[in-house]
Amino acid sequence: MSLPPALRRRALVLVAPLVLALASCGSGGSGGSAGESDAGSTSYEPVTIKHAFGQTTIEEQPERVVSWGWGSADASIALDVIPVAMPRFSYGATDEGLMPWTAEALEAKGSKTPTLLSESQEAPFEEIAEAAPDVILANYSGITKKEYDTLSKIAPTIAYPKVPWSTPWRDVVTTTGKVLGKSEEARRLLDDIDAEVSAAAEEHPEFQGQSVAAVAVDPSAFYVYKGADPRVQFLEDLGFTLAPSVDELGTDETSFFYTLSLENLDKLQSDVLVSYSESEQRSQEVVNSEPLQVMPQVQNDRVARIVGEANVSSVSPPTALSLTWSLDAFVAELARAAK
Repeated sequence: MSLPPALRRRALVLVAPLVLALASCGSGGSGGSAGESDAGSTSYEPVTIKHAFGQTTIEEQPERVVSWGWGSADASIALDVIPVAMPRFSYGATDEGLMPWTAEALEAKGSKTPTLLSESQEAPFEEIAEAAPDVILANYSGITKKEYDTLSKIAPTIAYPKVPWSTPWRDVVTTTGKVLGKSEEARRLLDDIDAEVSAAAEEHPEFQGQSVAAVAVDPSAFYVYKGADPRVQFLEDLGFTLAPSVDELGTDETSFFYTLSLENLDKLQSDVLVSYSESEQRSQEVVNSEPLQVMPQVQNDRVARIVGEANVSSVSPPTALSLTWSLDAFVAELARAAK
C-alpha cells in the first residue's frame, strides 16, 4: 500500500520522485474564467491524449480547469489559464497553501487564489465535482484506475502517460498546452525556460564537464539520485555530467534513486556533490556527520547544499513556474561548490 500523499511529500528529500503533500481544504475563486484569453475561440481543434488508462478526447476548448497532482496547475497558470480548483500544498508552501512561485504568478496576473482541494488518499471527488470542470489535469499524479474512472464521470480526465508520479516535467507543460489549445504558447514557454537555463550555464563555464552526484541523507540512510531523476537532468542542463560512480554503485532499488551503504560512501566519486535538505540545521548535520567525512567532496568543501523545503521542491521535479523561481540561488550555490 502506498504512503499517503502528505507523508510521501515530506519524504521528498529522502526518496526520488516527489509526491505532493496535499493538506486541508481551502476556498477561493479564480481570478476570472479559466482560459478567458481564448474563451469562445473557433480555432480549437479536438485533441486526443493517450495515457496509462487509455485515451481522452477533448472536443471543445476547456474554460474551467481543475488540476490534481503536481505541475499541471503551474503549467496552466503560466499559459494564462487560471484553474478553478487545484491542490493545496503544505511542504514548502505559503500559509495559504500555495507554493511560493504559484502565489507570485497569481499575484502578478491579478488573479485570486483558486479553490484549494483537500488532502485525501483519493482525489476529493465531491470538491472536484463542485468546481464543475470542463477538464481534469492529473498528468503528474498517482491516481488509480478506479479514481480515473470516477473522475472521468465528472469531466474528461488526463492521467499520466505510464507510471504514477513520473511524467517528465516538460511533458506536463506540452500536454497541458495541447489540452488547452495552447500548444504554440507551451512551446514558447519551454523555449523561454530553456533560454534562462542556457544563459546560466554560459555564465558559469566552470560547470562544463565537471562530474556531479546528487544525494539526500537521513539519519539511517544515504540516497543517491540516478540519471532518470529530474534533479540530475537539471544539473546536466547546466553543464554538469553525471559521475560514472553513480551508475557503477547503482542498484535496481528504483528507477530514480538507490540507497548507498555507508561503507561505500568513499566510492561515490564526483567533482561536486549536491545535497538536498529541508532545513539549514539538517544540512549542517549532513555535512558534519561522521560517516560523510570519508567523502573527498566533503573533505574539499565541494558540496553544494540546496536548503529549504521550497528550494528542494522547486526542482523535484521542476514546473513551468518553479524552475526559474529558484534558478539564481541554485546556480550561485553550485558555483561556490564548483569553485
